[in-house]
Amino acid sequence: MRFSMPKRPSFANGVPFGILAAVTIALAGVMSFIAASWSVSAIERRSADGVAAGLMQAGHIWASVGADGLRVTLSGEAPTEAARFRALSVAGGIVDSDRLIDNMDVVDAAALRAPDFTIEILRNGDGISLIGLVPEGEAHETIVAELTDLAGSGAVTDMLESADHPVPEDWQSAVDFAIAALADLPRSKVSISAGRVSVTAISDSAAEKARLEGDLRRKAPRGLRLVLDISAPRPVITPFTLRFLIDEEGARFDACSADNERARDRILAAATEAGATGGASACTIGLGVPTPEWAEAVEMALRAMKELGAGSVTFSDADVSLIAAQSVSEAAFDRVVGELESNLPEVFSLTAVLTPKPETQPGQPAVKEFVATLNPAGRLDMRGRLGDALSRDAVESFARSRFGSDAVHAATRLDAEMPAGWPIRVLAAIEALGELESGEVKVTPELIQVSGITGSTTASDTVARVLSDKLGEAQQYDLNILYDPALDPLLGLPTAEECAADINALLTAHKINFEPGSAQITGDGADTLDQIAERMKDCADFRMEIGGHTDSQGREEMNLSLSQDRAQAIVVALQDRRVLTGNLTAVGYGETVPIADNDTEAGREANRRIEFRLLDAPDPVEGAVADAMAADEEAIEITVQTPDAETVRPKPRPAE
Repeated sequence: MRFSMPKRPSFANGVPFGILAAVTIALAGVMSFIAASWSVSAIERRSADGVAAGLMQAGHIWASVGADGLRVTLSGEAPTEAARFRALSVAGGIVDSDRLIDNMDVVDAAALRAPDFTIEILRNGDGISLIGLVPEGEAHETIVAELTDLAGSGAVTDMLESADHPVPEDWQSAVDFAIAALADLPRSKVSISAGRVSVTAISDSAAEKARLEGDLRRKAPRGLRLVLDISAPRPVITPFTLRFLIDEEGARFDACSADNERARDRILAAATEAGATGGASACTIGLGVPTPEWAEAVEMALRAMKELGAGSVTFSDADVSLIAAQSVSEAAFDRVVGELESNLPEVFSLTAVLTPKPETQPGQPAVKEFVATLNPAGRLDMRGRLGDALSRDAVESFARSRFGSDAVHAATRLDAEMPAGWPIRVLAAIEALGELESGEVKVTPELIQVSGITGSTTASDTVARVLSDKLGEAQQYDLNILYDPALDPLLGLPTAEECAADINALLTAHKINFEPGSAQITGDGADTLDQIAERMKDCADFRMEIGGHTDSQGREEMNLSLSQDRAQAIVVALQDRRVLTGNLTAVGYGETVPIADNDTEAGREANRRIEFRLLDAPDPVEGAVADAMAADEEAIEITVQTPDAETVRPKPRPAE
């Protein structure tokens, strides 16, 4: 009989081999899973980072990138469909397009902001051109019609587009102001947008530039941003003239021209050294200088005048005439003139004369002369001597063409022994007198004297230039021309008080009437409105109230509303006449401020009226009415006041 013993299990380091094998297999599976997960994560990071970098480099900063396993998701809001497609193409060039998921959106075009309304207007001698975007409707036709009237015979090139979008609140006021401004800007470009007007223009002179800038800034509606770029090209001076003299009244310029600021400063400094005081008049800077050495030559001449002590020196282009007074010694004259002749630049030609001392002879006849006097009313009186009938006809015809046929009175005598060239001297003197508001010219064989008053700061320069051009630089003349600021058209604008007084005087002379119980202006008020509109051209920068008043017939509340509507109707009528109304406020006072007895027809007629009042002046209405009706001094739009609906009741009879 055999006995078999059971097998004993195998052990490895005390652990059964079966358990060890199972643990090993499980651990290998875990490690494989971890390795696979890490590989997927690495692929996700590389894919997402690569696509994000590519999109950033291509400028698609709006796009976002996400990764889920091997899939890459693109999201974000593309500005256009084309931008979305380009972003998808960039990503497809970095990873397989099959792995891309497109979750991108495109901005809704309908939700985009409406385009801005703008107009560019170019005006020159050929006409007016305009391009831009304006509101749909009558606005387009109105703008073109107004510019057509302004262009006159010039062409209007219309390249405006229109769009049906909400109109900004401050768009129309900017358009109205810009079109009104174009009337004074024949060479300009005007850019218009809501709340902003930009003006680029060319003016004729520095004075005109200052006037335009001041007018535009004063007339601009409140809240409007106004950008001005107005240039003033230098005038062409021909001939290029300068005249400096020293006499018993002192040293001074009759005319002064320079080609630049540095030359002007050198000339004025030399004049001060020669004795000119109280501010030698500023030289006119312009084009046309005959040589760059102009300032150097003038400095030499002024130094010569200082040494002589009396006389005059005149430059007309490159011709120089020096006339020494009779008080100058011959030795001093020869020395000074010799030095000047030797040192003047070669381009200049000098003529020098020493005035001879007078010789008195018994029984010597009186000096022959011609005198013309211009009074402030514009009447020209001529007396004195002319050589023959032909000369007299020529002088009188020229005077009538210059001052008007009815404004010339001639009382001249004929003298066959007048000096040669006498008619030319007389005609030049009359032309010079035409540059003054009032004055006198006296022509003698040796001298032409011009004296008078002017409203132009450059009149003395102009007179000297006329005489030098017509008679030559060697001609002796004496100018005594005074500048009166009250006559200056740039300074003679009315005050605010004068504007209000003038307009109310027009209303007193011919009042504006309305249809009974209505704000409709009757036809006989058109002339008065035309006159007021013309006056408002110089008064539009003053803030005024247009007050409407009624008689006491009808209910008080309804009269108040009617007077407001009538005042507003005046504002509209002035707008139709192209008056800037940004500084006008319409206010209705109803029957509260009578100026006559409402118990009589004449009194009621007087009480039905329109009045203009300065807003800065004391309010004539006292108490509660003043508080209720005071114009808002900060508003730029016309305020229409109406009574509360609850207080309005039917009136038994309308006011007239």
